[in-house]
Amino acid sequence: MAGTEFDSAEHKLLERYFTNLDRPVFALRNLPEVVKGALFSRYSRTEKSLRRVLLDEFINEPDSGFDRLAGTPPSDDDMVAVRRAEEFYERVLVGYGDDSVAELAGAHVAVEQASILAAKALEDSRIGVSPLEKSTRYVRFDRPGADGRYLYHRGPELSHPDYEPAADALFATYSRLVEPVTLAIREKFPQEEGETDRAWRSATRAKALDLLRGLLPAGTLTNLGLFGNGRAFEYLITKMAGHELPECRRLATDLHRELSLVIPSFVRRALDDRYGRPAAERMAGVRVATARRARRGEPSSTPPTVRLLEFDPDAERKVVAAALFPYSNLPLDEQGGDPKAVLDALFAGRSNRRQRAPRALEHAQYVFEITANFAAYRDLHRHRMLTQDRQLLATSLGYDLPRGLVELGLGDDFSRAVEEAAAVHLALERELGSAVAQYVVPIAFHVRWYFRANLREVFHLCELRTTPQGHPDYRWVAQQMFLRVREVHPRLAGYASFVDLGEGDELERRASERRLDQKLSALQRAASEFPS
Repeated sequence: MAGTEFDSAEHKLLERYFTNLDRPVFALRNLPEVVKGALFSRYSRTEKSLRRVLLDEFINEPDSGFDRLAGTPPSDDDMVAVRRAEEFYERVLVGYGDDSVAELAGAHVAVEQASILAAKALEDSRIGVSPLEKSTRYVRFDRPGADGRYLYHRGPELSHPDYEPAADALFATYSRLVEPVTLAIREKFPQEEGETDRAWRSATRAKALDLLRGLLPAGTLTNLGLFGNGRAFEYLITKMAGHELPECRRLATDLHRELSLVIPSFVRRALDDRYGRPAAERMAGVRVATARRARRGEPSSTPPTVRLLEFDPDAERKVVAAALFPYSNLPLDEQGGDPKAVLDALFAGRSNRRQRAPRALEHAQYVFEITANFAAYRDLHRHRMLTQDRQLLATSLGYDLPRGLVELGLGDDFSRAVEEAAAVHLALERELGSAVAQYVVPIAFHVRWYFRANLREVFHLCELRTTPQGHPDYRWVAQQMFLRVREVHPRLAGYASFVDLGEGDELERRASERRLDQKLSALQRAASEFPS
């Protein structure tokens, strides 16, 4: 029993690092990431309990320098000892672990003042990195920086005389329209009985910012937080180092420097001369060589579209076979049964979208090609458990003019601003190249991308992204994806019970803000019942 494993002195040493010392399930705390990674690495090669490994081979091991890393924070004079301690843990990792061990240690990192384009590159990792980005729905983007200038990327690669005036003009239009659009929306949607002032103001401001977000250029600066494991961060740094945008290559160096201070053993190869830099150089070389062989035409303005390019006519049989397989003793290709009966059993009692669709749905595969505005792409790009890629953002496919602005009589202001930016984009494209020219393109412009997704992810994406409070642009894309699936696999699609094909809420955030008020009220009541 774990409860009798440690004497009182050992108990005192260990209690700081575990949520309990007497139960078989416990969490680690107050341990640096390098210690956790090394601890789990050793754990896989011993019969000892994890807590005993920490005590015997780390805390009580003189060479480990454990107290320097997990004990009292070191002073400047202790940094040599800290480096020696790090070297000890690196030896443990080399001796007992492989690349998978780096998935057992993670870090949180903040990236501020990065462009929307760079943020998309950082968020493109599908496994091992979880991002959260500043929202265009809840945050005004026209607040100036400390130097009084609008916040958009200004790098040496953008040394074109027309770039900053064009970006300034977009921000100025956005800033000029925020208040009149907000006031017009509040006049159209007056505060209702029982609705708090906070909820009403928040919902109407979100509607205004949703209508105006298309004015923001792709160079707009944003903030994001990333949590990831060491293996994922190592690859992310290498990938960013091989990126076509200089901003991303600079971010690779910045990320490597900061993560080397908290998980050095796990990112040491990200930019080294043996593995990291050659890999980054190869990525860049492959990109250039492939681009030379790609056909190019003269694209024209294209309305938002969702096309289903590929699907499996035999998908239903495969899903049914996969569903039956775990409960049978027959091979997968010998499974069979009544499809309706099996699917009814598979989805019985599913009462909300948070009850995930079963894994068997992954045997149905689809390829979608989507053309929509970059702002909608930015939202849908968050779905990482699928295969996706996009073309460069440009202006030739046209842009979306929000119907709400037209109804308010402000559509001309919006159109004038984005079309002036489009003219500058063409000049930048000729002189600086297509990749760098993306920075000036307003995110109202269309971009083309593809999704290769299985039916399980289609269920998740479409049920989540068609909720009434979602932005109309991405709601439409998700609805169209679902409709394309329903056309070819009506029975399978019929089990996606929580896809909303309705018009949505005209004031999208109103219901959500009311629910938030209810939660806040419940918390306040609970706090009043248990005063501190």
